[in-house]
Amino acid sequence: MAAAENRLNLPEEMQNPASEQTDQMPDTTQTAPAARPQGEQTSDFYRTDNIPDRFQNPDCFEGYGSQPQNPMYRTTNMTYGNRDPTVHTMPTTFRARSQKFSVHLGTCGMYRNQGLNTALDQSKV
Repeated sequence: MAAAENRLNLPEEMQNPASEQTDQMPDTTQTAPAARPQGEQTSDFYRTDNIPDRFQNPDCFEGYGSQPQNPMYRTTNMTYGNRDPTVHTMPTTFRARSQKFSVHLGTCGMYRNQGLNTALDQSKV
């Protein structure tokens, strides 16, 4: 009787777990609701600085979504990349890099080593 008195008293929910609980993982292919407002612009929500039109209007992006993947090989990056971009995931600033080096390389061509090869040939056997 003394052992029974020393037991912890658990709440009723923990003593009798619901039979509706399952061990299945949640479906990660579900994305944001389909009734997302169209025509939203990033500048309507955030202060923007010199961003291109593709960042200003995320609705212009196409090609998101994919075929159902085998759950055994599904990753969290696949789930994240499957979502359409929104104004909240777009960058608010854009700082383009200069193309000076690439333009010069296209004009002059790549560097070519004109040195003499003095290494011994390796046997393939």
